[in-house]
Amino acid sequence: MRVLIADDQRGVGTTLAALVESCGHEVIQVVSSGLEAIQAHGRLKPDVVLMDFSMPRLNGATACRMILSRDPEAKIIIVSGAVTAADLVDIGAVAVLSKPVNLDSLYGALHDARRPEAGK
Repeated sequence: MRVLIADDQRGVGTTLAALVESCGHEVIQVVSSGLEAIQAHGRLKPDVVLMDFSMPRLNGATACRMILSRDPEAKIIIVSGAVTAADLVDIGAVAVLSKPVNLDSLYGALHDARRPEAGK
């Protein structure tokens, strides 16, 4: 799968990229904001987006909604250290991973996102 990563912390983005690659998937780009994620998604059409929930200016929830409004088939996995159930209402993500992300959880979320019914 081709994966786009959005995280405002460079070290986290780099770590996620290494984990994604160790799961056998291709990281097509790592961006540092919700706006960059929206733009990159439009250009690159990734199979999955790993989106940090808490980013300045345009957070992951808003970016997720905007991507899905343009591409309802998009698969987005929210990644966060502190997300409540209320934060996730109506975002449209296919999964949520808690930071720090462990390899087994990431592998499972990416595998599940591959299924056609994910996020439906």
